[in-house]
Amino acid sequence: MSDKRDKDPMVRRYQRLLLMVHELHKRGYQRIRIMPGAAPSGNYGRCVITHIGNILKKHGAKCKVYTDGALYSTADSNEYFGWKDAKQDTARQLATKFIERFPELVKKGKGSDWEYAGWYVEMLGHAERGHFPVAFADWYGTPDPRWLPTTVGFESGLPMPPGGEAEPSDEC
Repeated sequence: MSDKRDKDPMVRRYQRLLLMVHELHKRGYQRIRIMPGAAPSGNYGRCVITHIGNILKKHGAKCKVYTDGALYSTADSNEYFGWKDAKQDTARQLATKFIERFPELVKKGKGSDWEYAGWYVEMLGHAERGHFPVAFADWYGTPDPRWLPTTVGFESGLPMPPGGEAEPSDEC
């Protein structure tokens, strides 16, 4: 992330969450994926942390089953996943707690996925500037299929992430 800290605590907390997933990737859980989005109001970011088996083959940032993962909303502030003991945690500390508290999820996320991990690093560059990925939102239109929209628009310049392993369902 940038040397300059963003003044908005919500931005910093969402960046910390995304960095937590990067820490998981560095620890050998590259099959952990994100499904980032926005709350209906557009005021809060949401992110489902899931595994490659729950991410659609044709859309690398949408899940098959919304509840097969851990949900974070910026509305939860620094109580990541409802954890009251994580308010001051770094991304590394959050990753350690995530591994301990979501053992089944991280088990499904164990293994290498260099293509996704590389895409993820590029996405972090966007997030560092406060341009967060958005795969779902109530106000969502029809984006250009080449790009994953971000909070700055549909033509973000952020390529779509590689597809997962799931076929579509009615849930997501």
